[in-house]
Amino acid sequence: MTQLTPHPEEIFLQATPFEARAVRLIQGVVQEIEVERTLQRGAVGNIVVGRVSRVLPGMQAAFIDAGFSRTGFLHVADVWQAKLLEGQRLETPRPIEKVLYDGQQFMVQVLKDPVGSKGARLSTQLSIAGRYLVYLPYDTKPDPTSTEPRVGISQRIEDPEAREVLKARLLELIPHDEQGSFIARTQAEDASQEALANDIQYLKQRWEEILAASKSATPGTVLYRELNLAQRVLRDWVGDRTSRVLVDDPYRIDGLRSFAQQYMPGVMARIENFVGERPLFELHNIEEEIAAALKRRVDLKSGGYLIIDHTEAMTTIDVNTGGYVSGKSFSDTIFKTNLEAAQAIARQLRLRNIGGIVLVDFIDMQDEDHKSQVHQELDQALQDDRTKVRISGFTSLGLVELTRKRTRDSLAQQLMQSCPTCDGQGRIKTAQTTCYEILREIARMAKQFHPKEFRIMAGPEIIERFLEEEASFLNALIDEVEKPITLSVEGEYPPGGYDIALL
Repeated sequence: MTQLTPHPEEIFLQATPFEARAVRLIQGVVQEIEVERTLQRGAVGNIVVGRVSRVLPGMQAAFIDAGFSRTGFLHVADVWQAKLLEGQRLETPRPIEKVLYDGQQFMVQVLKDPVGSKGARLSTQLSIAGRYLVYLPYDTKPDPTSTEPRVGISQRIEDPEAREVLKARLLELIPHDEQGSFIARTQAEDASQEALANDIQYLKQRWEEILAASKSATPGTVLYRELNLAQRVLRDWVGDRTSRVLVDDPYRIDGLRSFAQQYMPGVMARIENFVGERPLFELHNIEEEIAAALKRRVDLKSGGYLIIDHTEAMTTIDVNTGGYVSGKSFSDTIFKTNLEAAQAIARQLRLRNIGGIVLVDFIDMQDEDHKSQVHQELDQALQDDRTKVRISGFTSLGLVELTRKRTRDSLAQQLMQSCPTCDGQGRIKTAQTTCYEILREIARMAKQFHPKEFRIMAGPEIIERFLEEEASFLNALIDEVEKPITLSVEGEYPPGGYDIALL
């Protein structure tokens, strides 16, 4: 049986026919969670053959048949310098009606999945991601006379000297006649020349396969499919600090090892098959971690806590001291709570995969040095985030604003839905409010209808209140409408739910 002793960094994978889940742990503490469900696996990143179904000059866009139930949407900005199957070259300044025509067929890549009534967002600027590099075959050199291939470096590699060194290393490996461009991912900085060369070869090979398949493909045909969760984890998560990848799925581990052997042989030795009487996630309390990551409140070890709320526009995080009292003074207590909260906030952003605008309301601090240290602590804690994060300083109201790039749905969006009782508000009407609503409704109905009896059907809490606190108001209404009003307890009604029957 595999011994589960804490490692500096390890990855757990659990896969079933209906779902795959992955977590990254550092010293036994979960830092990232990702879930992929078979029936909900998106198409983002897929390259498919599309056909123009309608050009919209007024919107400078086109509807594209790409194999979805709804036509996809292609804006003129997303046909930047792409080459279509016919070999046509597109320039950004040209209006879309001069570039596309009904029935035209070419390759497109899915930028956003279809959502509700909206079709998929598409692009003709294709890209294929490897372990260390991203290949853009249509991103040609701005200067055709240039003898150097086009190379970009991830913004997360901030050291100017390191960027130049990495660029020089890549230029040694990329053929001078390369028409496309390569972008180095963050992991490329520590990769060997052999690893980078293998990645270039892999990406070029995949592109040749896509081109070959496109020649006889029909609209809607998928030419390239984004990797599944387990494969993406090997590609994106595994680094030098990763000691092992434990896989709780004996039926898929061979396929995962084959993938690693072909594209990242250095990872092979770290892939282990977990064998145990209890599931891996249960044994390591991962299920509890996932449940906690869906809650609004996050408790800190000191006794303080965070409250995390989501709106359409942003996510807000409120820091509270709770029952924590420590330090030389109250200001010292606040400072220590905020320092601990900074670490917790960075972890929660990763765990929950919170994207977009985030406003953090730290406990008010008067000491400017304390503010500076808390800001520095948060900034440092965010350095381990693989997703791009921008952080601002304290505002005049004492808030810290940051933005985190949206890469996929948050954990809550994947695993939860709005409550049908409260309609996602998190609060419901009181029994008293519901009782008064019912009384008003009967008074209104009595002016339009003339039944022999009104019958209120509601849950026990509503009926009980009519029999006690609101009994005098109910009796007064009976006298007013001059009709009996009877009560019926219905256990199936949700809080706040009711019906009024006319008998």
